[in-house]
Amino acid sequence: MANIKSAKKRIQIAERNRIQNRSYKSAIRTLMKRCFAACVSYKAKPDEQAKNDVQKSINDAFSKIDKAVKRGSLHRNTGANQKSRLSKAFKKVSEPAAK
Repeated sequence: MANIKSAKKRIQIAERNRIQNRSYKSAIRTLMKRCFAACVSYKAKPDEQAKNDVQKSINDAFSKIDKAVKRGSLHRNTGANQKSRLSKAFKKVSEPAAK
């Protein structure tokens, strides 16, 4: 355990940041799972409501990923890779419906 006041404060700050980072990462994982589930349901039954659900879930996930990158919880390349995965999944299920 630290004895110096500034070291004790740094420990508190590190713990606070760890919890916030964990929260962001958990939320991103949840939103990505929702996107993939929405893509599966859209592929099974392609209609406007399902497409709107997919688009909304992708927008929510993109927003959360961008916020996590902005505050430093995620590396920007990791955020870009996750956004790319979501876009690719949506494109994959929406192209056959368009043909």
